[in-house]
Parts: sequence; structure tokens; C-alpha cells
Amino acid sequence: MTVPVWAWAAFLTFVVMMLVLDMFVLHRRAHEVSLREAGAWSAVWIAIGLGFGGLVWAWAGEGAAQAYLAGYLIEKSLSVDNIFLFAAIFSAFAIPARYQHRVLMFGIIGALLMRAVFIGAGIAVLEAIHPVIYLFGAVLLVAAVRMLRSTGHSAPQHPRVLRLLRRFLPVTDRLHGQRFVIRDSGRLLATPLLLVLLVVETTDVIFAVDSIPAVLAVTTDPFVVYTSNVFALLGMRALYFLLAGAAARLRYLRPGLAVILGAVAAKLLLADVYEFPAWSAPVFITAVLSVVAAASIRDNRRRAAPQPTAAATQSATAAPQPAGAAPRPAAGARQPAARLVVSGGDPLRGRPARLPQRRHRQRAQPELANRVRPGRRRLRRGLPRRPAGRAATRARSR
Repeated sequence: MTVPVWAWAAFLTFVVMMLVLDMFVLHRRAHEVSLREAGAWSAVWIAIGLGFGGLVWAWAGEGAAQAYLAGYLIEKSLSVDNIFLFAAIFSAFAIPARYQHRVLMFGIIGALLMRAVFIGAGIAVLEAIHPVIYLFGAVLLVAAVRMLRSTGHSAPQHPRVLRLLRRFLPVTDRLHGQRFVIRDSGRLLATPLLLVLLVVETTDVIFAVDSIPAVLAVTTDPFVVYTSNVFALLGMRALYFLLAGAAARLRYLRPGLAVILGAVAAKLLLADVYEFPAWSAPVFITAVLSVVAAASIRDNRRRAAPQPTAAATQSATAAPQPAGAAPRPAAGARQPAARLVVSGGDPLRGRPARLPQRRHRQRAQPELANRVRPGRRRLRRGLPRRPAGRAATRARSR
């Protein structure tokens, strides 16, 4: 598709105006982005991206619009995985939420510049050396396997990059507002925000190695590839504050992305054997993302449902009782003593007769019997009390 210069100029002017509006008007002062604000801006950016696809359809036809939609969905889905990685980076460096938007803003500006270079270089290499397409397919296949085997999102470590920065620019130990560098006693010092920005940019370069070949597998038109990347990246900031804490809820996201990358790799590797229709890519990506969302929602509901207890499970599996029967005691409860009905009682009313008394009483314990004085024991038996002392001696002598 041949794109005139004025179309490129109009597109770049729109992007620059939106970045200036966001940086110097909407987020001039550092503040924590609320979920309501993030949701509203996410809807705005998605509407702008899909609306631009409608313009491409009206201007360049159905094939270019389908290629744009496929590239937009690929980059958007991969950016969701990047969001969780960025959240791990901010957590590792203990960056407050009110300063994260500024880091993401400059990170996206750097990503837009680097993506332009990567897209131009990738298209030039594909046009000059066609077998490079198999190399891109192998890279995507390895990325799909790596994503499928990964268990979670952890902050990446780039010790060489950070060591290189510390060699040329000293780093302070604490934050200084939204500033990336400060001047202290005539020395230029970097703040932790600059370290985080450098890690974010390095991570985005690594992910661009996977995303750019995936979009080039759909189309090699530079205007379609770059515009789909730009609109997907511009909505990443608002989407970050909306989904940063939902990594555990999107349990099947990474397997779904692995399936998408594997399918794109298969399309690159089979490019000389079979030509897939243009509509197959957006339909397949939409179907995979729908399955991922439905499976994640079902898994979250299953986990949130209260688990039945052992007593409830036993009562549910027990046989039904006949009508009028007394309720059965719960498992583990103390059983009441059985009541014996003998002759002379009323079995219909459940009144038991008195049991015959035992003929002999239980004897007192020996230690209690020893405590009773001999005189009192004789009085209890009805015998006269024995005289004590001299009177007892005289009675025995008689």
C-alpha cells in the first residue's frame, strides 16, 4: 500500500499532540491513577485504535484493515503480558503508584522510537533476504515454548545495564519527586526513577524481538505495522493501572499468548507452502483471547465459591430419613443415653418405669471411712458408745 507523505505527517502529528496533552495537561502533577480514570482512558484508546482501523478500511480496503486489526490484537495481547512484568519491576524497586505513570510515559516514548527502527530494519531485511522469514519463525516458536513453560512474572535483572549507568552517573538512594536526575553540590545524580526507566526500556527491547516478527508475519506494509504498534502502545499506560493487580486472575493468559505466537510462527514457516487468508489471523486471535477470558473467569468463580465442610458433605450423602422420624445427630456430636422402658411404664408416651433399687449400697471409700471416729461409727449402727479413759479400764476389769 502506497501511503502519501501527508498521511504520515497527519498520523505523527496526532500522536505527538496526544502525548503532549497527556504529559503536560492531564498528568502534569504526580497523582495515583484511580480505577475509574484508568478504565475511562482504556476505553478511549481502544475506541481510537479501532476507529483508525475503520479509516484504513475506508481508505485502503478490506485486506489492509484486516491486517491492521490482526497486528493491533497481537500487539495488544502481548502488551498485557508486559503490563504484569512492569508491575513486578515497580514492586522490586519500591516505586510509589503516583510516580509510575511518568516512568511508563517516557518508556512508551522510547518504545515508539525503537519500534520504528526495528520495523524499518525488519522489513528491509525481509525484502532483501527472503530466507530470514524462517529465522523469524524459529524465534517466535522458541518464544512460544518459553512463555508456555514459564510459571509467573518476576522482575528482570539487568546488572550490566545498571552497572554501566552507575559507572557514568552516580545514583541517589531516595526518590526526588518525579525527577529522573538532580544536581547536588555541583554533581549530576540519577534517581531510582531513572534506573527503573532504563530497566523498562531494556525489557521492551527484548519483547520487541518477539512482537515485531509476529506482526510482520501478518503484513509487511510499514504504515499498517507501525500504526497498529503505536495505538496498542499508547493504550498500555491506562491498561496498566487497570490490570496491574489482576495477574493472578488471568491465569490462562500466558498459555493463550503461547498459542498465538505458535500459530504466527507456523504461518511464517509455511509461508512458501500455503498462503493463509487475511481474515484468518484476526479471527483466530479473537477466538483464543475469548477462550482465555472465559477460562479465567470460570476458574476465578470456582476458587471464590465456598468449599463444603466434612459435616455438610456427610449429611448431603446420607440416606433420606422417613417422614416423622427423629432427626439424626450431626457427625461427632455426643450421643444421648438410651432410655430403657420396662414393664410398668408407658411405651407410647416414652415414660420409663423406675428401675428396681439395688439391694446393697456402694460402700464408702476406705480413706473416707478411716476419717470417721469409732464412737460416731457405733452410734450410727445403734450401739452404745464405749466409755473412754479410766471408765473403760474399770469396765474391762469387771
